Amino acid sequence: MKTVNITLRVDKELKEQADALFGDMGLTVNTACRMFLKRAVQEQRIPFEVRRADRKTLRTISDAEREREVSPCFDTVDELMEDLKK
Repeated sequence: MKTVNITLRVDKELKEQADALFGDMGLTVNTACRMFLKRAVQEQRIPFEVRRADRKTLRTISDAEREREVSPCFDTVDELMEDLKK
């Protein structure tokens, strides 16, 4: 069987976490990806539930990915409580 290479770009932390997870299972990331692809083709679907996020969730994710402050930070519980009263 002829094989081809697939290049996948992910952030370093995700790759390290995946290496550790799959390594504990006796797998490599490449093997896990092949397993995912085979199952998707076999079932003719993504083999887990994927849901569309609402706009607020998408905006929050986008802000978090850009490391924006998505909510105010407080030094004390009293400051938090004051902000909640607004």
